[in-house]
Amino acid sequence: MKYLSVAEMAKKWNISERSVRNYCAQGRISDAFLTGKTWNIPETVEKPHRSNQHIDVPTTLLEILKAEKAAKTSGGIYHKVQIELTYNSNHMEGSRLTHDQTRYIYETNTIGAGDNVNVDDVVETANHFRCIDLVIGHADDKLSEKLIKELHLVLKNGTSDSRKDWFAVGGYKRLPNEVGGEKTTAPEEVPVQMAALLSDYNAEKTKTLAQLLDFHVRFESIHPFQDGNGRVGRLILFKECLRSNIVPFVISDDMKLFYYRGLHEWQAEKGYLTDTCLAAQDTFKKYLDYFRIGYEG
Repeated sequence: MKYLSVAEMAKKWNISERSVRNYCAQGRISDAFLTGKTWNIPETVEKPHRSNQHIDVPTTLLEILKAEKAAKTSGGIYHKVQIELTYNSNHMEGSRLTHDQTRYIYETNTIGAGDNVNVDDVVETANHFRCIDLVIGHADDKLSEKLIKELHLVLKNGTSDSRKDWFAVGGYKRLPNEVGGEKTTAPEEVPVQMAALLSDYNAEKTKTLAQLLDFHVRFESIHPFQDGNGRVGRLILFKECLRSNIVPFVISDDMKLFYYRGLHEWQAEKGYLTDTCLAAQDTFKKYLDYFRIGYEG
């Protein structure tokens, strides 16, 4: 039997290559199989029929992320998001794992022989992958304290912090903390401040990037958890971008000083953080262009 590539079959059926890959990943092309990352499709197979009972081919970024997550697709945008968001967000908070080590953990669930790494870095990397899955699964849900606390629980589960009596995994901080030398909300005031923040944020059904960033700044100013606030905050940003059909962004480690300045100066000058996030958004648009995923703006 002769087999065709995705590109050849897309040309034959007069559809996009992404549609053909999704058909294969969803098991809708019988006898198609992977060799490495390449789909082999029987030349004689017929194009799958459209169904009125469900969406034929995912079209939005969120739909594609969900489809690739369910199909455990390797090498797509879901794979890219897992590695880029996890590596950069963790690295900003002091993780010493390299980009290659992060990718290796994701792809093989091992750290590789001979690597001298911090156990917490490995645990939090694996946990962050699960947090991204949680964000994708709840992207359409209204943002809630329950989900925010669950993200923290998943992120810090099994770390050395989780074995400290005073550290509340999945719960708000018990001791005062600072961020960048700045005071944050006192522990006893966090529940009230978080409830007010979410009430204000959820009052508007349609969200803009400016509203997402304002929420992010207020969240980081409250600093509700003992540790992990930055990563949880950036996961929330990613979720809310997906929910509002705003192109997401990953703050890369080399942008962190601009990002921190933007957080610090938000009340006086919103342009610093906005410009940093827009630059990161431009990078994410290149990912979408590469994977041929449409977006607005």
